[in-house]
Amino acid sequence: MSDQPRVLIVGAGAIGSFYGAILKKAGCSVSTVLRSEYDAVKANGIRITSPLGDLSYRPDQVYRDGDTPEAYPDYLILCVKVLPGLDRVALVKPWMGPDTRLVLIENGLGIEAELAEAYPAHPVISCLAFIGVSRTGPGEVEHKAYGKLVMGNYPSGLDDAIHALAERFRTGGIGIDLTEQVVGERWRKCLWNTPFNPLSVIANGADTRTILDTEGGEALIRAMIREVMAVAEAEGYPMDEKLIDLNIEGTRKMPPYKNSMALDYLNDRPIERDAVLGNVVAAAERHGIPVPHLNTVLVTLRMRARLAGEA
Repeated sequence: MSDQPRVLIVGAGAIGSFYGAILKKAGCSVSTVLRSEYDAVKANGIRITSPLGDLSYRPDQVYRDGDTPEAYPDYLILCVKVLPGLDRVALVKPWMGPDTRLVLIENGLGIEAELAEAYPAHPVISCLAFIGVSRTGPGEVEHKAYGKLVMGNYPSGLDDAIHALAERFRTGGIGIDLTEQVVGERWRKCLWNTPFNPLSVIANGADTRTILDTEGGEALIRAMIREVMAVAEAEGYPMDEKLIDLNIEGTRKMPPYKNSMALDYLNDRPIERDAVLGNVVAAAERHGIPVPHLNTVLVTLRMRARLAGEA
């Protein structure tokens, strides 16, 4: 690996653009693979407003799907939505060199296995992003709050390459927590994502403040978090009840925030229903654990999808 690691962002939306900016600031060569925003980014770069300052940058290379890389990356960072019908294995294939490490900054449970199985010679680094960030236009991103990543090798462990990448992120200005049990951390992230994201869709794109301040809203969030915790414990990842209060308090400290699923819904884009919620309910069914609130939300989202003519 060179002194200037080569990073390729596949899925340079709000999340990918932000973390690309952090690595660019830290001295990495950062390139992007784009679809609809190729022309805007090629012409103007990526513009990012942030409490950390102006993080705008021009990628070293801007590729379209189907292009041939000038050089294979040391780290391929995959930030696409985990959606039914999207073949992530095929999506990354053209960009995987012999020494490329695959880095996932994506939501959901059970999202690593298909990639790890398809590329057994390539270590997979799984990351969870704790961030408020939104795409505001072609090649334009607004970073509102936070930015910490929790990182670990999948299915477990740490090595020199993940330590090196973590240090680059820290140099760029964000906090990093390393974990040897990243699957357990994914369950911890579900404590927030699994209630807030789907509820925002059912409530027609509601922001976090609306969800919590509506009569009965906070109580519903708490009930859904408890159900997630019960399933996580059955999967071997017990968690402290104090995390319920911590998630609520942390959300209240944020500005009113429309999460990624709310924005996808409002912009008529597919939502990560199964990765964020469906896989939790499926795990509950395997263990025979009742999750009435989670199941009600999941079925309601399926009804919406059926009315919209989606799968």
